[in-house]
Amino acid sequence: MTIEAAGAGALLAILRHGEALTRTELMQLTGLARSTVSQRLDALLDHRWIMPAGDAISSGGRPAVAFTFNAGARVVLAADLGATHARLAVTDLATQVLAERSQDMAITEGPERVLEWLVQEFESLLRESGHTLSDICGVGIGLPGPVEHSTGQPVNPPIMPGWDGFDVPGWLEPRLGAPVLVDNDVNIMALGEHWAVSPEIGHMLFVKVGTGIGCGIITEHRLHRGAQGAAGDIGHVQVTTAPERVCRCGNIGCLEAVAGGAAIAEQLRAAGQDTADSRDAVALVRSGNPAAIQMIRQAGRDIGEVLASLVNFFNPGAIVIGGDLSDAGEHLLAGVRELIYSRSLPLATQHLTVRVRQLGDRAGVIGASVMVLEHVLSPTAVDRSVAGA
Repeated sequence: MTIEAAGAGALLAILRHGEALTRTELMQLTGLARSTVSQRLDALLDHRWIMPAGDAISSGGRPAVAFTFNAGARVVLAADLGATHARLAVTDLATQVLAERSQDMAITEGPERVLEWLVQEFESLLRESGHTLSDICGVGIGLPGPVEHSTGQPVNPPIMPGWDGFDVPGWLEPRLGAPVLVDNDVNIMALGEHWAVSPEIGHMLFVKVGTGIGCGIITEHRLHRGAQGAAGDIGHVQVTTAPERVCRCGNIGCLEAVAGGAAIAEQLRAAGQDTADSRDAVALVRSGNPAAIQMIRQAGRDIGEVLASLVNFFNPGAIVIGGDLSDAGEHLLAGVRELIYSRSLPLATQHLTVRVRQLGDRAGVIGASVMVLEHVLSPTAVDRSVAGA
């Protein structure tokens, strides 16, 4: 690190990651003078980004004052909005959930009605957690469709009528008084699962199998969005098992049209079962229904067929299966693993782990919080905040 790069934001990053604790350690790590380090620490203390640690550190002489990141300095509002269901949370700056709730909410209600409801629920959660709008440092939103991350606007979302091009940050920011970041729901799930469960894995695929199918890509420990934010849209890759099946995108034979939760529920209804959605399909699997188990296993094979190509191309260290259908557990995983290990190169699968999500339904809100933290706690953003910009 150069002296020029070691502003207040850089010192906060060092303290946040535990690379140094005292003024002397910060001086040694950055090459900055004691007066400069003290000045920047004072700025961070004034803005409550850091606080003195409980115990001073002694190396034989006068104990040195230690500093630590203040995870309670601000709060983050996080929302994972699905096709028919939403999960909301208030977290601290370490992604610890302070208050949360889950509720049915159809995304087809349209942007203004859904976002009005979202503001009301956020205000209620803030009161529940003992905070106010002034404590918010940022808001993270996940949507069930393609999103241009740089603008926060949905782009031709197939299951979100009225949302195309809607300025979500522009609508929410004046009402919540904080920056709003928006991304595809599977991307925030990938962020959450990687952050909380597998931070040591540099290359990971998170596959959401819900109403639709999508993939979040972690590469070099960072989320990969692609040129326009469309990376990971594997639901519209063609599979061989049903080349005539028409997808909602207008093409035929798409993975989502064959193995998505809506497709499975439809197939089960055609077989005489009362299944409205993917959760009903999972309930049948858990009850031991042979037709449901067979369909879920075949869905796993179809997903595995697509993932086998990705394993050969991307060589991930882990594949995590999330979304409602992941609750079918080993019945789905068996099909996925069967195709991946039979069609991928041995070197690519030598150390590959294929598992279901561990955060459950919380992955999205944790990931939305992480998305905000990566933005507001970046050295540049912190430097602006302490400068009063």
